[in-house]
Amino acid sequence: MAATIGQTLVDDESGQSATQSTRIGSALFVLLEGERPGAMSTRHALDKISNVTLGRGSSRSAERPARAKVGDLIVRLPDKRMSSSHAVMAKVRDQWFVEDSNSRNGTRVNGELVKQHALVDGDLIELGRSVLLFRSRVGLDGPDDLDCLQSSDTDTLTFKADLARSWEELRQIAPSKDIAILINGESGTGKEVLARQIAKWSGVRGDFVGVNCGALPANLVESELFGSVKGAFSGAENNRVGLVRSANGGCLFLDEIADLPLSSQAALLRVLQEREVTPIGATRPYPVDLRVVSATHQNLDQAVASGRFRHDLFARIAGFRCHLPPLRERKEDLGILIGRILARSSDELGNVTFAPEAVRELVAYDWPLNIRELSNVLRTAALLARGEPIQRIHLPQTMLDGTSVSVAPDLSNEQAEHRAELLVLLNKHSGNVSAVAREVGKARTQIQRWMKRYAIKQEEYR
Repeated sequence: MAATIGQTLVDDESGQSATQSTRIGSALFVLLEGERPGAMSTRHALDKISNVTLGRGSSRSAERPARAKVGDLIVRLPDKRMSSSHAVMAKVRDQWFVEDSNSRNGTRVNGELVKQHALVDGDLIELGRSVLLFRSRVGLDGPDDLDCLQSSDTDTLTFKADLARSWEELRQIAPSKDIAILINGESGTGKEVLARQIAKWSGVRGDFVGVNCGALPANLVESELFGSVKGAFSGAENNRVGLVRSANGGCLFLDEIADLPLSSQAALLRVLQEREVTPIGATRPYPVDLRVVSATHQNLDQAVASGRFRHDLFARIAGFRCHLPPLRERKEDLGILIGRILARSSDELGNVTFAPEAVRELVAYDWPLNIRELSNVLRTAALLARGEPIQRIHLPQTMLDGTSVSVAPDLSNEQAEHRAELLVLLNKHSGNVSAVAREVGKARTQIQRWMKRYAIKQEEYR
């Protein structure tokens, strides 16, 4: 079943429904098939299910047999290391369990071989070389079984409900060039990729012109953006069209717009308001027809409040605002992103496969540099693996020991409170991460991710 933007729904971290009709419940994600990472991911809603059979099949499938008991689901994967009847999941009251069905290679949860295991939110179930993700509370609107493999819009695939909704709204807004779009998100979250998709949705026929506002020399910002005539200033030896006019009939992408000097902000505002640009030294303006998309990793509301960014320009560029969440908040999308990255690098990397231990590390890591970091790690690991499955040893040591670039030390009030609560629990349980995980009803790996994010050292509480 093909997943569309309108169908794709997921995790609402706040626990609140996105709309009044949003279903909330447990879900099982086929996160990644180690032998077929290009197959991406599927999501299977479990709110109407009480038993799940997991086993090998000739192709990936999800069946709800008419003759079976009400609430049965059969999920099959073409994994040669899986048994035909590998494991079962069963719901007892409000608790989900997974039990190995005497499979040849066993069933692992978070890397540990288990016979039976009570599942908590975030648990990774490893069957053969396939890795499944259990989530206890996610949005379940749309079809019960969502398959991302068949969608044509691979750049806008997500299981995250609010993100899917924003992208659907962007698709509707994009053709109206009078509504400028502002994308906010950390570095590496894919702001330019989304801007290019918006350009496609807008239907413009001209070029996509990307401008890194933070990289423009302070004394040349306006000449680079708006162009200049010969002799307008020292060094202006030729007429220059400028980046804005180069995007005429197309899309102008103003990346890191918060870095634009205040003096240039006023000139840009006039261009956007009047839809015309006057090169430096010119005596007449030139009309421009543009789809304008801006982006920044900074908080523009705070920049406006502090006077670092003009409020009138902010109002002009923020006709519609879209937030791209960091990768650490999109773990269900990890298989989608990996499949997309590998598909684009297939000529260089060839057929890439994964051992479950590597997938386990990819899920556990917080990805402070987001999708850009994921792409670099995958490409490097694939080259080191030399055609063999990517294993843990092929991943960066800084990633494995948690010494890579950490998230910003400045925490929001909510994050600071969460960190304080985590410290209390670690002190209570003498640094026993498993005990903390049991008390809060989360996977052990989730506690470890939080500890990395908040720079908490386990040995200090033992």
